[in-house]
Amino acid sequence: MRIALIPGSFDPVHNGHLEVIERAARLFDEVVVATLRNPQKSEALFELEERQEMLEETLAHLVNVRIVSLADLVVNVAQDVGASAIVKGLRAVTDFENELQMAQMNKQLSGVETLFIPTSSAHSFIASRLLREVARFGGDVTSFVPKVVALRLQEKFADE
Repeated sequence: MRIALIPGSFDPVHNGHLEVIERAARLFDEVVVATLRNPQKSEALFELEERQEMLEETLAHLVNVRIVSLADLVVNVAQDVGASAIVKGLRAVTDFENELQMAQMNKQLSGVETLFIPTSSAHSFIASRLLREVARFGGDVTSFVPKVVALRLQEKFADE
């Protein structure tokens, strides 16, 4: 059985993430989406449990996808779930530069390969960081995120 791991902070999950996950689900027998706390990123908007709930609702149509939330090294998660590959989405050259270093480190640490799936141009500019900022100031992000995420963002910033 070919298992892929797609790690990320998914804070929040957006249509670019969804595209990469759906494409990976067609390539692998099972895809494990791991929402992780990334200490290199600023304070999370959504708690891990909230992100997992949004992912579960967003990805319910994909029968070969399961979601986990963990606070561990990606290579440890990959080994725990039996993944033969880590899948990462790429939007731009800057993503590639960062992801290549991580892929090489992960390969040295664990032997697990990393596969890159480029997003379509329709999603290449979408970033969770930008979505949080737009939503915080009352901007409309509904065309960039699944419905459940748009609702959660509205709720999150309703009191501000």
